[in-house]
Amino acid sequence: MADGIFPVDIGPQYEGEVIRKADMRVEFGGPNVRTKFELVSIKPPDGVTHEKVEVIGPDIDVLPEGSSQPIALIVDVAGARLERDIEPVLERRLHLYLNYIEGFYHMNQRQDVWMRLNKASFGKGLKSLRSLGEILIFLYTSEIDIIEKIQVTFITDPVKIEELLPKAVEVYRSRDEKIRGLREADVEEFYSCALCQSFAPTHICCITPERIANCGAINWFDGKAAYQMDPEGPIQAVPKGDIIDPVRGEYRGADRLALEKSMGTYDRVFLHSAFGYPHTSCGCFQAICFYIPEADAFGIVNRDFEGDTVIGSPFTEMAGDTSGGRQVEGFLGIALEYLRSPSFLKADGGWYRIVWMPRVIQEMYRDACPMDLHGKIATENDVTNVDELVAFLDRAGHPWVKGEVKLPV
Repeated sequence: MADGIFPVDIGPQYEGEVIRKADMRVEFGGPNVRTKFELVSIKPPDGVTHEKVEVIGPDIDVLPEGSSQPIALIVDVAGARLERDIEPVLERRLHLYLNYIEGFYHMNQRQDVWMRLNKASFGKGLKSLRSLGEILIFLYTSEIDIIEKIQVTFITDPVKIEELLPKAVEVYRSRDEKIRGLREADVEEFYSCALCQSFAPTHICCITPERIANCGAINWFDGKAAYQMDPEGPIQAVPKGDIIDPVRGEYRGADRLALEKSMGTYDRVFLHSAFGYPHTSCGCFQAICFYIPEADAFGIVNRDFEGDTVIGSPFTEMAGDTSGGRQVEGFLGIALEYLRSPSFLKADGGWYRIVWMPRVIQEMYRDACPMDLHGKIATENDVTNVDELVAFLDRAGHPWVKGEVKLPV
């Protein structure tokens, strides 16, 4: 694709390419960097300078080899047929297009983004973020004809990123709010997203009004907009079919999707349970919901949490057990916004079966947590192991350990 125009090759054959730390020239974002984000915005035509690429801060060629750097990737687009609802759809294409680049790796999304460049592609001449911007412009305009103007800005200046990050987070928040109130019973179609199948071939996200994609970037409205924009693209409409189990969230349409997209690996999926036939996970999930046998309950850990969880394993270790497109009972990759869903782990007890989470997540989702659980879910500040957790739950009078919660049947 576009041979000779860019310093490295481009094409879908590079999807799924993993760059190990020993082969890494530089990384942007990731778990070692606090300030990072990516954002696509639709602007009026006079607000976009077509094909402009700007780099604010140090470029690749002057960054220390092997270092981890802050990053903001901002794409502004304009077009008469572009609507605001399509912004997150275009934003998620960054994951697809950046992984088309030889020797470049992209994972996650929004303020959790993680990118790596390998030494080989740096040696071939990919030494500037400007080249990445030019490749993105080429791919966006080649594949999405409703984009009439596009400009790309990379920011590596940490002060500037710190200034802009809260504004980006507010955009993400307003997008997520739009879907609240719509229910699975209100629609006839769900949407599937295959953008992560290059990393997890048997994984497919089933997106419903009550279950946002694992990455947190595509909700049901976004899926609808993406399908209307590109009916042959990676996001497809899925007739939901008859409901088989309203508690676990099993639908005939989702089961057919699972059978087809997993290449026959599995043929059932529960959208709202971590047991039996749980939804598969790729690697872009924002958080992991994990089973704690000693409490017969669940913990939640987000990607940015540093150190060991209450079961003694860090996020990175559990991510290896959770990802890969497998159905792993008791380990469920989720988007954090799923915590606000009325169907959050509905079959397993929902919020009333959560007994541990990082303090930052507890604070962020305090409004979603039932009032009678406030002060009864432990954090890293309260306990360090499962023995301390069990004692904390007894002292706090958590409804689950007191036997006050009945699971739906």
